[in-house]
Amino acid sequence: MSQEQSRGRIVVGIDGAPSSVRALQWALKQAEATGAEVEAVHAWQVPASFGMAVPTTIGEGWAESAEESLEKVLAQDTDGSVPIKRWIVEGYPAKVLLERSKDAGLLVVGNRGHGGLVEALLGSVSQHCIQHATCPVVVVR
Repeated sequence: MSQEQSRGRIVVGIDGAPSSVRALQWALKQAEATGAEVEAVHAWQVPASFGMAVPTTIGEGWAESAEESLEKVLAQDTDGSVPIKRWIVEGYPAKVLLERSKDAGLLVVGNRGHGGLVEALLGSVSQHCIQHATCPVVVVR
């Protein structure tokens, strides 16, 4: 992909949270203004519990649930004026977003705004993206 083409691609992380919906809305407005295309990425993973892997059967249906969540957000919050490519990927959200945005012009993510101890314990996808992305990152509160 040429540098000119990659600047026309905006990757936005969607997880169904209100901040990710606002991130999508921001990305769509930016795409309208610049003529960029939008890629909506919903990353999911089966959580490990206390260091032990969750049995595979517990994770069944997670991909379908992620797809339903993404489609619900896109159906409510888009008018169809900007085409949106959809990606549903199993993996740690920050890693998936960084991989998808490697050649993008912009990465847009929401910020849940936990801060403090919760963020220290759980980590922050937006913070990880800011620190490791190869393109500019916009964090929408």
